[in-house]
Amino acid sequence: MRFSDMFASPLLMQIVLRAMVVGVLVSLCCALLGVNLVLRRFSMIGDGLSHVGFGAIALAAVCGLSQWELEFTLPVVIVAAVLILRMSERSHTQGDAAIALLATGAVAVGSLLYNYSPQRNADICNSLFGSASVLTLTDKDLILSLVLSAVVLALFVLCYHKLFAITFDEVFARATGVHTQAYKTLLAILTAVTIVLGMKLMGAIMISGLVVFPAMSAMRLCKSFRGVVLCSGGLAVVCFVAGFFTACRLSWQTGPTVIAVHTLVFVLVSAGSALAASRLLRRKKV
Repeated sequence: MRFSDMFASPLLMQIVLRAMVVGVLVSLCCALLGVNLVLRRFSMIGDGLSHVGFGAIALAAVCGLSQWELEFTLPVVIVAAVLILRMSERSHTQGDAAIALLATGAVAVGSLLYNYSPQRNADICNSLFGSASVLTLTDKDLILSLVLSAVVLALFVLCYHKLFAITFDEVFARATGVHTQAYKTLLAILTAVTIVLGMKLMGAIMISGLVVFPAMSAMRLCKSFRGVVLCSGGLAVVCFVAGFFTACRLSWQTGPTVIAVHTLVFVLVSAGSALAASRLLRRKKV
């Protein structure tokens, strides 16, 4: 698809803008929540929840509910998020093991369920890596994504200080009267909602990258928590827009293209940070 064709057709431009709006909102939500998840060493929850979402989408496809897969998947992934949190805290199962149990089990069940889908290979590819076409996003998806993304961003801003407290010192936060369990559950639920919103465009395999990459890149550029949050959000939006238009131009899947851009940015930022640290060390020696 050429950019001239994209901007020449009002209908095509409307479709592209619809997908880009959803992608930008999801990227922003993932980046903001990702900072807390990475610092709490719980970043792989995004990967686990996306795999659970894959299983739920497969079940929806087999049951003939493909038009309602977002509504079908959302409660399933939210329950999985709360279950992972409970398993990691109230049993002998560690957090990463709890994620692995649910993730691998959901992918196995989902792959088997797709055997009963009429377009098995295409459905699996789109569910795992995101659709190559932005036409798959409907008006219903747009409205639901706008509403839920606004809720996620609003709750993150309102609970910013409490989430900051449980991220850095949960024991101290509990001692000061913060209901840490409630805010940890809130963080898990917000992550689940964001993962589900982005799966159709990014794919189950790729969506977790939006949680990790912006936060990791921002931590190499900024020192304060607020700076990392703001930088993470900015990088997420810029990388998605760049990856999205590259995918449209080359007819690639959106998910892998966006994550490839994030990977490139992370490598460049890491190299620049290492070079700056090396120069600073040399100056100190002199």
